[in-house]
Amino acid sequence: MRTRTLGRTGPAVSALGLGTMGMSNGAYGPADRAESIATVHAALDAGVTLIDTGDFYAMGHNELLVAEALRGRDRDSYLLSVKFGALRGPGHEFGGQDNRPEAVRNFLAYSLTRLGTDHIDIYRPARLDPAVPIEETVGAIKEMIDAGYVRYLGLSEVDAATIRRAHAVHPVTDLQIEYSLLSRAVEAEVLPTLRELGIGMTAYGVLSRGLISGHWRAGAENRPGDLRGLGPRFAVGNVEHNLGLVEALRRVAGALGCTVAQLAIAWVAAQGDEIVPLVGARTRERLAEALPALELTLTPDDLAEIEKAVPAGAARGDRYPPAFMADLGVGN
Repeated sequence: MRTRTLGRTGPAVSALGLGTMGMSNGAYGPADRAESIATVHAALDAGVTLIDTGDFYAMGHNELLVAEALRGRDRDSYLLSVKFGALRGPGHEFGGQDNRPEAVRNFLAYSLTRLGTDHIDIYRPARLDPAVPIEETVGAIKEMIDAGYVRYLGLSEVDAATIRRAHAVHPVTDLQIEYSLLSRAVEAEVLPTLRELGIGMTAYGVLSRGLISGHWRAGAENRPGDLRGLGPRFAVGNVEHNLGLVEALRRVAGALGCTVAQLAIAWVAAQGDEIVPLVGARTRERLAEALPALELTLTPDDLAEIEKAVPAGAARGDRYPPAFMADLGVGN
């Protein structure tokens, strides 16, 4: 497994990380617990060291699942990246973000208990809390770093100005943000800022929630419990156009002897050594398909062909429903 370093001050991690949100019910439809745990085991056995979760994924279920999957493993053999702060109700509805210093300490205490560990490697607010200055949130995380409960500070889905403000309080290790062939807004200001400040990126949504995996078909988003049915890019009229982009990408992948998913992952990885793609593989089969993407070296000509197939801004539909777009530091 190749490794990459998250920023100038961060840790070395596997060049591919595993996102676990889809392993719990309530995100992408029903999940298979046994297969999810087997997939985490397979990832660790393949050398994946970065495991990403969130305390609000299925209201804590995901952290408990990850803890079960990691039980018995050497704690120094993997890194836990945890997002916090998203508020949810008993009907699984979202209710904003709480990044107050006292909330930081509270959320962290619960995550440490659910995950069965004495420290979180990278701790990050899931979104910006408009009622709390980022300096206060980062200051609270810094206190937890000084106390040994957290190793590194991360951010998620914030703009360049917020990154600078946070970094002035304590060095930011990485920004977690959506980045894919269909979501390239980070290229304008955010990515240059990360490079200037020496901050890494963990890129989620590299397959656009399965839309550009090469396995998606129109209508699949209508499964019960699958939040993708609410996504504008999966809406009737948009999804057909977006799947047309996938077919163009499939022709490029065929010429290179790889799958569409492998090509999409490799494209993200090729955008910079400071970028670590996160794959939300829910099965060992999907993980096995994703891993060879790390061995795919894209030439300038290959990148040009990919750009022709899926130009920047070619996707139709926002990456989130309108109610969630307002919480993002950057757009599509």
